[in-house]
Amino acid sequence: MQSANMLLKKFVRSSVLPFAAQHGMKKDFFPVSRTLSLSLCLKQDNSCNPSEKLDLDAWKKVMKSGLQEEVSETVSEHKELSTLAAARETLEMWRLAGRSVPENISEEQLKTFMECPSKSAKKKYLRYLNLKELYKKNDRRKMDEKRERRLETQERASKTDETRRNSFVCLWASCMDRAYSWRVAQSMIFGQPLVFDMSYEKDMSVREVANTVRQIVLSEGCNRRSVDPFHIHFCNFKDDSLYHKEFVKHYREAWGKLLITATDQCYTEVFPKDKLIYLTADSPKVMKTFDHDKIYIIGSMVDKSIKTGVSLARAKRLGLETAALPLEKYLLWNAGAKNLTLDQMMHILLTLKDTGDWKKALEFVPKRKYCGFVSRSVHELKKSLNLINTLKLGKRQEELRKQFAKNYSKKLMQK
Repeated sequence: MQSANMLLKKFVRSSVLPFAAQHGMKKDFFPVSRTLSLSLCLKQDNSCNPSEKLDLDAWKKVMKSGLQEEVSETVSEHKELSTLAAARETLEMWRLAGRSVPENISEEQLKTFMECPSKSAKKKYLRYLNLKELYKKNDRRKMDEKRERRLETQERASKTDETRRNSFVCLWASCMDRAYSWRVAQSMIFGQPLVFDMSYEKDMSVREVANTVRQIVLSEGCNRRSVDPFHIHFCNFKDDSLYHKEFVKHYREAWGKLLITATDQCYTEVFPKDKLIYLTADSPKVMKTFDHDKIYIIGSMVDKSIKTGVSLARAKRLGLETAALPLEKYLLWNAGAKNLTLDQMMHILLTLKDTGDWKKALEFVPKRKYCGFVSRSVHELKKSLNLINTLKLGKRQEELRKQFAKNYSKKLMQK
């Protein structure tokens, strides 16, 4: 027993310890040798067989293989760190050279950059990261500017504090709020209905649904402040939809007190079909005048890809009458789609309902979309063009007659 332990200690000191010392692993081997000696002692005590011998060569091979694996792992880690450092240096050189390279890049992004198959792919990935970083900086800058403005307004309000002290302003605001609410409540009984079709959730992304709800909130506020508001209906509206979640985010506790009608039924089940007109920019029929007896439907959809024909196809499928706003008749339209936002449509319809003047109503169209208003109607322009053409043709005919008379007189003189 003691002779076996002595042999094991000599072997560890002579062969394994120098090899471990070269690789900086001497400290880790003392507990290993101790456990080996203890395990051998326990085995000999349990088996009580003194004839068993320890296979030192096999043990030595196992220990050497473990050391080689650890050394290879450390070498691979050193190689990976060196490649990452080299990649960071190249990126810094590219950034100083004026290329579109992000200022801050993480290790994961650096690894994906190194895994790109070609140089053009690496450039595209770096350009994408740079744009992402610029967008974040711009968002942060805008948030800082908003915060500064808010602080400035708070400071001004704290300095002046006139609106809070003036009881007349507060009384006027509360009275106007009550008047607006009273008008909307009356419109729910006597007013003209206006339908928002809420069946386009599947055709939009989550962000587009949020934009749609934001525009509808603006439309509801504009309708509430008008002289003769519409009775707003949300048809095909479900409680577990994205529309409902976004409305609750905006209105919070006021959502249950909102003076509108929300139903999961289709508008064809609520109103008669002959009174419904679906407003869509893809309709071949142009709206001439505002009809107070009709019920207009607006599709609650905001699509950045501009999916043409979706609302028109839905109206045709339900057998409804369609109409488009006469934008080309009154506006010198620039190139681009004739789609308007929902709050702009609400402003136009309210102005038409109150005044019936298309020029006043179409002033709510964004000015970037048209050059100006048409001074005369298209029918009058066509009449004037036809008159000009006839005058030109008449003058040409007189000139031809005179020329023919001259030529004919010359021929007679020659004869």
